[in-house]
Amino acid sequence: MVNFQLQITGEFENITSLQPQGGCDSLDFRYFFKLQCGNCQEVTQKHTCVSLSETVPVPNGRGTTNLAQRCKFCGRDGTVLMIPGRGKPLSLDITSSSREKFAPLMIFDCRGFEPVDFFFGSGWEAVSASGTKFTDIDLSEGEFTEYDEEGKYPVQISDLTANFIVVK
Repeated sequence: MVNFQLQITGEFENITSLQPQGGCDSLDFRYFFKLQCGNCQEVTQKHTCVSLSETVPVPNGRGTTNLAQRCKFCGRDGTVLMIPGRGKPLSLDITSSSREKFAPLMIFDCRGFEPVDFFFGSGWEAVSASGTKFTDIDLSEGEFTEYDEEGKYPVQISDLTANFIVVK
């Protein structure tokens, strides 16, 4: 059992926070990433989707997990269980350099697989420096640009980066 923490960072212009819509533990938010088999090291060709609202029985075991999958190359079974409660929004002081700070979003208990290559899809929310909330943000293109009517300035999210680190 290895726990992987998904961390994100990015460049903000007049944005103070970014998180999945409804919070890091939202039941409806879908996390997309590729999986690397712990046995043969092969990486899935397509992004896999996991969500707190979706569970399946553990193959040949007890309980449930958020994802049960078999490696297409070596046939090994693996599971991914999401561990909520330890994620935080990416919150930044707009006067500081944002590239130096990573925010933890979610912990994944992975057995047989390792998460790699996170995909920033849709379903994000951000708050501007004026307090305006932007919802249903699609970050699949790697950026978001809008105009804040209340603050009377442009807002932008760009240079998004994600990584997975091993945690206890």
